[in-house]
Amino acid sequence: MPERRSRIQILLGTRKGTFVVEGDTRRHSWRVGRRAHEGDEVYHVVADPRHPGSRYAAVNNGFWGPAVHRSQDGGRTWKEIATPLLPRTKARRNRTHPSAPVANLWHIEPGHPREPNVLFLGADPHLLFRSDDLGRSWESVDSINEHPARKDWAPGAGGACLHTILIDPRDPKRMYVGLSAVGTFRTENGGRSWTPTNKGVLAPFLPNKHPETGQCVHHVVPDAANPDTFYRQDHGGMYVSHDRMDRWIRIGRPLGDDFGFCVASPSAAPGRAYFVRLDGRDRTTGIGHFQVQEWNDERQKWRTLVHPNAFPGHYAVHREGMATDNREEPGIYVGTTTGHLFVSSDGGSSWRQVPFGFPGIHSVSVANPSTG
Repeated sequence: MPERRSRIQILLGTRKGTFVVEGDTRRHSWRVGRRAHEGDEVYHVVADPRHPGSRYAAVNNGFWGPAVHRSQDGGRTWKEIATPLLPRTKARRNRTHPSAPVANLWHIEPGHPREPNVLFLGADPHLLFRSDDLGRSWESVDSINEHPARKDWAPGAGGACLHTILIDPRDPKRMYVGLSAVGTFRTENGGRSWTPTNKGVLAPFLPNKHPETGQCVHHVVPDAANPDTFYRQDHGGMYVSHDRMDRWIRIGRPLGDDFGFCVASPSAAPGRAYFVRLDGRDRTTGIGHFQVQEWNDERQKWRTLVHPNAFPGHYAVHREGMATDNREEPGIYVGTTTGHLFVSSDGGSSWRQVPFGFPGIHSVSVANPSTG
């Protein structure tokens, strides 16, 4: 179904359903559309840029369990599609006892542009699934789901979630995943094998402070202008890698407590990353107001973006709680666990709040007019 290409959609996954918020070309006026998945925990909603109008939602219901939903009309109507409920891996098919069931769905990632029917799905407990038919069926990625070190993997406070899936835009066989509280892994061969990529990342809660795995990664994003550069928000701080995650460099120390959950990097601002720094003890901004910090990788400097008097209060965000658009002057969007949605249409120079009280926000993503 054709879409209105001049408008931007913000897709929100919340504690009580999915919301689609449409903005005008200036990103100053916003209209909140019809809610879907009422009463369900929606951990992630995403547009598929390969198929304009297609949206996917990771829906979790405490009674009925998890389900994948798809919209083919820009989020106006939704339909449940196939959901993997058991990781039917090769190693487990011949066992007499059942596999551990899927507890929650965390992240849906559209595949590489050269693979238009591929989707990936991250789930709890530490599970990755692949679909080659746009979600009509799913296969377990055995190489990570039956990884030899899996017996030593522990959950984070939010569960044993596989929450980050990244695909190299140059090569569909090169992928990255993030798991709590395990760390990041990379594959160079389409998922046949995985290498831990946590060197340099602190695990402050373990006796060995720099293990191969065991870090509680919260979120990772690539730099759109340089696919070898990544920005990482970890339990143990804020980091950058310039070598496909071979080594991480901690950049957050000048901020003091550099704990947090979310990070984003817009395509129109290469070398820039945006973080919401939280107090590591109570998991809120802690400073008495909403705040976003910008990292300039070229200058190796931080910039504070939001005026202290703008939005008083103590705010918390989840790992998928920040997103950016692809406009020339980038938009930044932050959703909080108290249902506030903050928007900057000028790369962080000014901010406004969408005047609507949402349920607690789990995820924020953007359907850009040029791609989806």
